[in-house]
Amino acid sequence: MAGEQKIIRDLTTGSVPGTLLKFSMPLFFSGLLQMGYNMVDMVVVGRFVGTEGLSAVAIGGEVLQLITFVAMGFSNAGQILISRYVGEDERDKVGKMVGTLFTLLGGLAVVITVVFLFSYRGILHWLNTPEDIWEYTRQYSVTCVYGTFFIYGYNLVSAILRGMGDSRHPFQFIAIASVINIVLDVLFVGPLGMGPLGAALATVIGQAFSFLFALRLLYRNREQIRFDFHPAHFRMDREVTRPLISLGIPMVIQSAAVTFSMLFVNSYVNSYGTVAVAVTGVARKLESMIGVISQAISSAGGAMVSQALGARKLERVPKIVVTALWVVAIPASIFAVVTLFRPEWLFGLFSDDPAVLAMAVTYVPVALVQYLGATLRPANFALINGSGNSRLNLAVALLDGIAARIGLALLLGIELGMGILGFWYGNALAGLVPFLIGSVYLLSGRWKTRASGRGNRERTESE
Repeated sequence: MAGEQKIIRDLTTGSVPGTLLKFSMPLFFSGLLQMGYNMVDMVVVGRFVGTEGLSAVAIGGEVLQLITFVAMGFSNAGQILISRYVGEDERDKVGKMVGTLFTLLGGLAVVITVVFLFSYRGILHWLNTPEDIWEYTRQYSVTCVYGTFFIYGYNLVSAILRGMGDSRHPFQFIAIASVINIVLDVLFVGPLGMGPLGAALATVIGQAFSFLFALRLLYRNREQIRFDFHPAHFRMDREVTRPLISLGIPMVIQSAAVTFSMLFVNSYVNSYGTVAVAVTGVARKLESMIGVISQAISSAGGAMVSQALGARKLERVPKIVVTALWVVAIPASIFAVVTLFRPEWLFGLFSDDPAVLAMAVTYVPVALVQYLGATLRPANFALINGSGNSRLNLAVALLDGIAARIGLALLLGIELGMGILGFWYGNALAGLVPFLIGSVYLLSGRWKTRASGRGNRERTESE
């Protein structure tokens, strides 16, 4: 077929460090670009509008998390299952999964858009949005909600490609979105004076173009993925829908528990005023710099674990986990040193407000705990997600999102009277829970039972 490219790659051969780094680097740069254009929103709005605009974008970003957690859960589940089918050499199931994901996530995008357009006021009240930034926050949030379909579409196509072992093309698509977003951000917020509304509009337009380019790639490679975009192939096939729902719902619950618990904690933080909102928003963006590395390694490691289990190459799994740990530890350590000794410079990239910079210094110890969690989590998430253990995913969700984050925040912030520091620390300490659970799972060896029986069947037939 004209224009067809190889997008299915075997991740079960070659050295583990080499394969993990080669597969994760495009994912890392994709996350870096995505984080970059999100940070551009805050930097441009902070400079042109001031602390009020910066705080509005911070809260609007929290609303955006509520929109995306469903897409992230089912997309990640689809990625893991596609990786498993590739490892098992079940290509027909890959095509069935593509059609099922399109129908499921497309329908959910429409439903969630409608629900949020009718409920956003209540959500902004729940988040304790300060009155002086209410209108800015409303403009940013509602505009982002209108882009839900494109957000879901991009996450869907990227998950399909990553499941096939292709991390290069998702990087190209997010690069397109980043360039468009940055150019339009400066234009809309600067000369046109559209404020936070312009920043949100630039984000939505960038995501739309990214999704359309990604969709074009899938169409040009429809023979390779066994999905020809015929209307009949968009039906939800029972053979793959059942495992998708079985794995996807716990992963959605995991994303929801973490998202809602963070928003619960942030609702208390927001009550401390606009400066506190700005500091917390900037801190989240800075932490996301380690988060993009963490997410890249978690996603790449999960795909590698899933393919290894599908092909019954069990000896590779512990190597993947250990490699993922040290790959994240090196850049996290460097960033921790910069944060420890130059916090005013880091926060000063977003705001020159003296009150914001003064409060930022008190956040530094919390940031170090956040970096530690971001270092320890990805290796264990790669194992848990890659093995497709839905029950363990649910346990992580409940312990991390509800018991730890909300419980610790209320204990430290209210019961022990630590105030905003208590809420910050409660959120940071909860990030260590996945590491504890994943370590026990790794040492127990129970992940070995998740391997496909294909290898055993082939050996039996050959005998």
